[in-house]
Amino acid sequence: MNIIHIAKKEIIKDLRDVKTFIFLLAFPLVLMLVLGSALTNAFKTTNSIDNVKVLYKQTADSSLSQPFNQFIKAAKKSGIDFKKATDATDGKKEVKQNNYDGYVELNKNGVQLYLNDSNSIEGSILQGMFKSFVDKYNLASEVIKVAPAQIGTVFANQGDHYIQETSLLPHKQPSSMDYYAIVMTTMIALYGARTAIQSVQGERARKTGDRLVASPVRKSEIFIGKVLGNIIINTLCVSLVIAFSKLFFKSNWGDHLGLIFLIILTEVLLAVSVGIGISFLSKSNTAPATITMLFIQLSSFFGGAYFKIDNPGGILKFITDLSPLTWVNHAITDIIYEHHYTSAISAMSLNIGISILFLLISVISLQRREGL
Repeated sequence: MNIIHIAKKEIIKDLRDVKTFIFLLAFPLVLMLVLGSALTNAFKTTNSIDNVKVLYKQTADSSLSQPFNQFIKAAKKSGIDFKKATDATDGKKEVKQNNYDGYVELNKNGVQLYLNDSNSIEGSILQGMFKSFVDKYNLASEVIKVAPAQIGTVFANQGDHYIQETSLLPHKQPSSMDYYAIVMTTMIALYGARTAIQSVQGERARKTGDRLVASPVRKSEIFIGKVLGNIIINTLCVSLVIAFSKLFFKSNWGDHLGLIFLIILTEVLLAVSVGIGISFLSKSNTAPATITMLFIQLSSFFGGAYFKIDNPGGILKFITDLSPLTWVNHAITDIIYEHHYTSAISAMSLNIGISILFLLISVISLQRREGL
């Protein structure tokens, strides 16, 4: 019962500290909104291409005229805009002036395609399309020689789409708002270290720690109660941040929110354990808060809370891997977008392992102290 009373006292105390509680809620949500909105373009994984414009000219006696007209109709459905050039129009000049992406001449000698080198993507599209057209026309010419009755089958399945989109990143990627919903939530979970330090340092500053130790309550009960109370209040805060991001920002938390919540819960345990551990290791009243804020900010910075760090190498990779946010964010992203759970087990194991280490350090330090 003593453990429950102490945990309850910690929860009520933190809820009464309205400024801190509002900060823990407003800070991640504001950053989520600002960074998620401002960096939208940085998270785009596709490049859009406007309508490809092609100028063409064909002579009356060209044997390609009829199949080419069919080709134009089909290509227009894929966003290729064809315009017939007048006799006075210099098609090559129009392409050089970047008025068109390509210029095509059809005559008795075949097809000549001229491209603007500055439009490499559009040029590649046109090259592929016209190669396909010429290959099919050459095939039709051979069919006419051998079996004229079968010529219709060559162009029968012409198809409506000459451009087929294939993603180089087949798996879904988080949008900027989705990304910052994850990293801001995991970042604010680390602030559990700050509230844990305030819990211990507050008892010392108010001189209530000595009275607690002198009371019939065992040190172990005080310790467990404080850890439990801090875990509950920080878990409540994180839960509200997730709920707000999901309801108001429409952030994607996937289909396995329970497992994601469990990962974040172990991170809260890690944060609280680190905070309490630093409090008991330090004899100074000001050093623990400074050390903890340094730990939180460095972990957030190198863990990708403020900007995404893609494929770090060398010493940067080593530093980013030390941040709890790195492995927690990686695990959550894998669950949401890849449906992989191996990294989740690794993240929870690391969080729990480090938590046990700091809790053991705290217990040993507490036993050697006369007070808190």
